Amino acid sequence: MEPWYRVTIPRPEVREGRSFNPDEFAIALEQVVAGTAPQDYRDATQFFARTVFTRALREQVAVTLRRLSGQTEGAPPVLALVTQFGGGKTHVLTALYHLVEHSKASLRNPEVQAVLKEAGLSSIPKARWAVFVGNAWDPQPGRETPWIDLARQLAGDGGVAALGLDAREAPPGTEALGRVFEAAGGRVLILMDEVLNFLNRRRPMAEPFYAFLDNLVRAVTGTTHCAAVISLPRSRTEMASEWEMEWQERITKIVRRIARELLANDESEISEVVRRRLFEDLGQERARRSVARAYADWCFQWRAQLPPEWTTIAAEAVEAKARESLQRRFEACYPFHPATLSVFQRKWQTVPQYQQTRGTLAMLAQWISWAYRENHQRARREPLITLGSAPLEVSEFRTTVLGQLGEHRLNPAIEHDVAGEHSHALSLDADAKGALRDIHRRVATAIFFESSGGMVDKVAHLPELRFALGEPELDVATIDNAVDALEKRAYYLRKVGTDGCRFGFTATLRKVVADRRASLDEEREVRPAVRQSVKNEFARGANLPVVYFPEGGDVVPDSPQLTVVVLDPDFTWDGTEGPQARLAEWTRQRGVDTRRYPAALVWCAKKSGRALQDRVEMHLAWRRVADELAAGLLGAEVDASDRREVAGKLRDADEDVREEIWASYGYLVVADRTVPAGVKVIDLAGGYASTGQTLTARVVATLKAEGLLTESVGAGYVGRNWPVALRESGVWPLQGLRQSFLDGSLTRLIDPERTLREQIVRWVEAGEFGLGSGQRPDGSFQRVWFKEAVGSEEVTFDAQTFLITQEKAKDLTQPPAPIESSPITVRGDKAGEPVAPPVSATPAGTAIFAIRVHGPIPPEVWNKLGVRLIPRLKTGQSLSMGFEARVQVQGEMGRHLEQELRQVLSELGLVDTVTVEVEMWQQES
Repeated sequence: MEPWYRVTIPRPEVREGRSFNPDEFAIALEQVVAGTAPQDYRDATQFFARTVFTRALREQVAVTLRRLSGQTEGAPPVLALVTQFGGGKTHVLTALYHLVEHSKASLRNPEVQAVLKEAGLSSIPKARWAVFVGNAWDPQPGRETPWIDLARQLAGDGGVAALGLDAREAPPGTEALGRVFEAAGGRVLILMDEVLNFLNRRRPMAEPFYAFLDNLVRAVTGTTHCAAVISLPRSRTEMASEWEMEWQERITKIVRRIARELLANDESEISEVVRRRLFEDLGQERARRSVARAYADWCFQWRAQLPPEWTTIAAEAVEAKARESLQRRFEACYPFHPATLSVFQRKWQTVPQYQQTRGTLAMLAQWISWAYRENHQRARREPLITLGSAPLEVSEFRTTVLGQLGEHRLNPAIEHDVAGEHSHALSLDADAKGALRDIHRRVATAIFFESSGGMVDKVAHLPELRFALGEPELDVATIDNAVDALEKRAYYLRKVGTDGCRFGFTATLRKVVADRRASLDEEREVRPAVRQSVKNEFARGANLPVVYFPEGGDVVPDSPQLTVVVLDPDFTWDGTEGPQARLAEWTRQRGVDTRRYPAALVWCAKKSGRALQDRVEMHLAWRRVADELAAGLLGAEVDASDRREVAGKLRDADEDVREEIWASYGYLVVADRTVPAGVKVIDLAGGYASTGQTLTARVVATLKAEGLLTESVGAGYVGRNWPVALRESGVWPLQGLRQSFLDGSLTRLIDPERTLREQIVRWVEAGEFGLGSGQRPDGSFQRVWFKEAVGSEEVTFDAQTFLITQEKAKDLTQPPAPIESSPITVRGDKAGEPVAPPVSATPAGTAIFAIRVHGPIPPEVWNKLGVRLIPRLKTGQSLSMGFEARVQVQGEMGRHLEQELRQVLSELGLVDTVTVEVEMWQQES
């Protein structure tokens, strides 16, 4: 289907893009009479060529002509034209003027002839006419009062004389007016427009004019060939003050007493009025029918989701007939979509400032003119002019629209949400193409027109939007989705009920929040809040040690226990060599030292992007709004209906931050000796915050799923991974065993020392492995445990404690050949001095051993003394122990060490029994 602008031809003034002020579509009756109006208005032939004889206009003309011809039945002497502001009252008066004054030219119009036929008249009756336009009338010599002016127009000087001698001072009575009618030939048409404007301008004449009007109505009533047509406004927009409203009511009472009130516009025929005023050619009928048929078919396809007044099928009608009826409605409105015209009748006619005919024409004229600019390059290729194509981005058009609404406070809503350069609708449409081009802007524009006009139902409902924007090959779900997207993003759009929304001039909470967000300081507020949020989430229920935001590898401890290292949010993993090389170095080195336990580190890195920062900024903004609202600082800035949402929005924002932390920290980096880089990257593939799982638990679960971590190990796993170099000897130092689980040679354990200690105790008791300590030069051990209980304190991860294979342990635990025992010799603790046992505590005949343990002890076994030696000494009696150590320290370290030693003794409760002595001397050069 061709776009409408390739089928139709607008009138020249529309195509040329002239200024379209609503007043340009208003008729000035006094200018028509004076011959100074535009040609289209002052020339009867052109006037009627562009006039649509609606049902109301035909009726008004017919009634008036029948009255002038002398028919009184059903033809009242006075007609009151009552319409909305700009509703076409003056057009009716102008039509009657041309019919009476230019009857020959008027009769050439076929529609005029049809009106005469309906009225039962063969010709236009001859009559004298007089015109009074209140906003133009001013006293002049010979026309000092309105009644003198009207009398002179009707019958010249004779008519003025018929008013009597007091005409300049007082309004004429009914008899005087009757004499004027006789002087005019007895057949008179009086046309009066803008009477209220006259009263307001000439207030001293208000009472006399009111009396004149009252007498005029009575005088016309007493005739058979005279008629008066008086326009009366319905809208208070045409009344500048309470004074005018009062006089409007007074005039209405006297006119309506005997007048017939007729509406000067017909809503069902507004489309023809608009088309004739704006287009000189509507194109080929075949093209119009093709478009109408396609749209009618679409409407019936989706009729269950459209307004019922457009698609309801009467019980007695078949679907084909109903479809044809809808097609005719589309044809009657072409090139406009029916909703484009009906919205002004359904919604806007209740707006006080809205000029019903001229206002609509002004908007549509600019609308069409814009589409023709730049050779239609910016116009959307749509077969019909829909509400969504209204050029709200054009400042002149926007000014006209807001002027008709009388609500310029809606301009920010248009700028921010609908058609501004950086509006939300345009940002949502960034990637839309084809039939979806500008879908969000079109939906937002339709919402604006559907929700801004009605004084009762200021709501754009989904069925209305679907009908207004639907077109062949478009799914209604697309429109629904666009509404949802706008409602989530817009600053001035509110959801109403279950299927409605509307634009308002008060910003929603989103706008307030956006303003608060824009005021945040990134360094002092946002970044600290991001770090704290990340820290809180990783700390929640953490079952592993966690290190937060290290600036370098030297601050990350070298511990055998599995440790999660959360990298700073500014450190992002983007797949490049830079971050990978840095983490590989931090995994190998702790500063200048080589790490002993690189496999115990699990680095958690954030993916690149601002998503987390955005979520935190929104949370901070909602927190600020909540605080200001609680403190009463927002006032009228927030709509009352929005305030109830703040607490919920704040909770949602907090949850969004948590969700984004889970999603953003999506990479684990661990040591891996099998790859050249030395580290392996694990993609967590997103995730969702859960009350049943913590982030550290998620790390553990991921490592397990990758086969890089286990809760425990079995004897079979250790046996299969026994180092080749140690298989012949059958012994594996526990220091080396643990290191294999920490440097990546073997699987990771959450807590290697605890897990291995517990497992070794079980293995020894079950006879799967043996445990030996104190290896002698010949390969034997001072102590071997195998198939027996062993205390966990015996399992120390050093170079002198060994895990022994089952076969080796069996050999080592074979009982030795019996040897003869040597006699016990009692020796004193000093040479040649026997120890005297405490007689009172020792039974007679008991052998007493006094054992003194002394000698140098190497530093590498100091820790074992408290675990293995001292517990055995405690089995005896009268145990006494002392302590002596001498150490030399250079420089200020000596003072520091002395303070630390005294602190330790104080903590152990030994400060009174153990003395710290310090000697100091200067080193000679």
